[in-house]
Amino acid sequence: MAEIIPQEKSGGRQKKKNVKIDMTPMVDLNFLLLMFFMFTSSFSKPNVMDLGLPGKDPVHEPKNVIGDKNQITFIIGENNRVFYHQSNAKDLTEAGLKETDYNGVNVSKIISDAYEKAPKKEIFTIIVKPTDESNYKNFVDMMDNISISKKERYGISDIKPWEKKVYENVIK
Repeated sequence: MAEIIPQEKSGGRQKKKNVKIDMTPMVDLNFLLLMFFMFTSSFSKPNVMDLGLPGKDPVHEPKNVIGDKNQITFIIGENNRVFYHQSNAKDLTEAGLKETDYNGVNVSKIISDAYEKAPKKEIFTIIVKPTDESNYKNFVDMMDNISISKKERYGISDIKPWEKKVYENVIK
């Protein structure tokens, strides 16, 4: 472990003795402790959200068009704001783009009301469109609210230019 190397005496004073420390046992001990903690610790599993994505089928393109009343579109904006509408490019106005918050009761009620008014309930779809200014937390909150509403048909898309124009007029 430690070894003292004696030196010859020279004159009347005694010189300091050099101490040489062997660090090999300390390194061995550190590796043993490291291995012990690596093998006995448990790693946390990552939390993931299950997204039901369709399979890729390049041969068959989708033939059905959903329609305005069979869908509801949520636009996730900046500063924790969320807007929704059930319009197309011609009909969407600033008054038609309504705002709500991420409260699960509000979003579930909006989805339920739109579902009840849908002509074809079997193809009712929820579309989520995050803007460039939105944050990830708001997207996760919206996906949680969709999960709470127990609707299985939903999609994630980019915001269209006509929606972006109306959205920018509303947030000004």
